[in-house]
Amino acid sequence: MTIPSFSAQNGKANTVKKTFSRQTSIRIDINSDASVIWTLLTNASDYPRWNSTINSLEGEIKKGEQIRLKVHLDPKRTFKIKVREMEPEKRMVWGDGQGTRTFTLSKNKEGVWNFAMTEKIGGLLYPLYARMIPSFDEAFEAFASDLKKEAELIVNTKN
Repeated sequence: MTIPSFSAQNGKANTVKKTFSRQTSIRIDINSDASVIWTLLTNASDYPRWNSTINSLEGEIKKGEQIRLKVHLDPKRTFKIKVREMEPEKRMVWGDGQGTRTFTLSKNKEGVWNFAMTEKIGGLLYPLYARMIPSFDEAFEAFASDLKKEAELIVNTKN
């Protein structure tokens, strides 16, 4: 398992560019329950409601399934992504031939859930199209912020 490198600042994206790849990572602390966060991350039809970076997400977010994703960064394109790994309330990996996105949840020593998301894109042909791919930093920051806001709202509404 690759351990992603993160920006030291909670909620800020960090991108590392190399000749044949680019990796963007973010982490954010969320005062909620793992079950709430996980439900938000795995309920495809609900993504556009709470996630400002996504136009639509179709299919079931389950291991081995293919989902169809449309994002604001490239609204004309539909990304066909396979859910490769899933360990409920801990880790999920999805991707296509050009990139892999990993989501992780872990509890820190204060009992707060830490959400981390890393996407690595690249390959031998990456240098040919790298400049056509927009930065993910703002979208990752919005994704993490939206997830935090919704998960904390849900848990606070329950209490």
